[in-house]
Amino acid sequence: MTGSIKVGVGGWTYEPWRGVFYPEGLTQKRELEFASRALTSIEINGTYYSTFKPDSWMKWRDETPDGFVFSVKASRYCTNRKVLAEGGESFDRFLSQGLTTLGDKLGPINWQFMGTKKFDPVDFEGFLKLLPSEKDGVRLRHALEVRNPTFACEEFHDLARKYGAAIVYAVDDEEPTWPQIDEETSDFRYARLMSSREDEPTGMTAAELDAVAKQARAWAERGDVFAYFISGAKVRNPAAAQALIERLKT
Repeated sequence: MTGSIKVGVGGWTYEPWRGVFYPEGLTQKRELEFASRALTSIEINGTYYSTFKPDSWMKWRDETPDGFVFSVKASRYCTNRKVLAEGGESFDRFLSQGLTTLGDKLGPINWQFMGTKKFDPVDFEGFLKLLPSEKDGVRLRHALEVRNPTFACEEFHDLARKYGAAIVYAVDDEEPTWPQIDEETSDFRYARLMSSREDEPTGMTAAELDAVAKQARAWAERGDVFAYFISGAKVRNPAAAQALIERLKT
């Protein structure tokens, strides 16, 4: 493999994980410390709704071990707008809140679009032109999570490739209309796996996890991979991530 494979979940504060993923009696302020040693990455979701102070970013950086990586979900004020190319001010506000304080622990930024957002090649290219490749000397990697079937086209793939943005490979059994796009458009891959089930202790069956591991290894032949167990049976997602991490060790 030429790339690393980082595996994790969305967020780290979730009450049903206490006593299931987190040990009984673990204080909430130590949950990130614990999660970052059981997993290899976490997608920060709270940034979709609000900004955080630089002190928060520094605290997250300092509580996690070397080699751990955070992905960051972009602000909804950047992506939930009629004209994407007019979101420059929102971009600046989101990117200037302190996320570059993470340094080498900053993974990709996930720009998630609502299912009602259709592909408009002119406006979408205007949006892609707003994505900087670095800030404060820190490299910025961008992933595009699209949920409308109109994005399942070569024109979108080519635009993503032109600007070096990854297309999120998103799997959700409850959303069959979402496009599952497996295209190499950048030097990394980003997957959001939303199909865990509560009746499976590890979220997925052994065979399903083996298939995910095989796919992740194939992606890693061409660059870094970031894979997150999100939604689905959320209480099972840490176990699913840990099971995948174990498979990738062999």
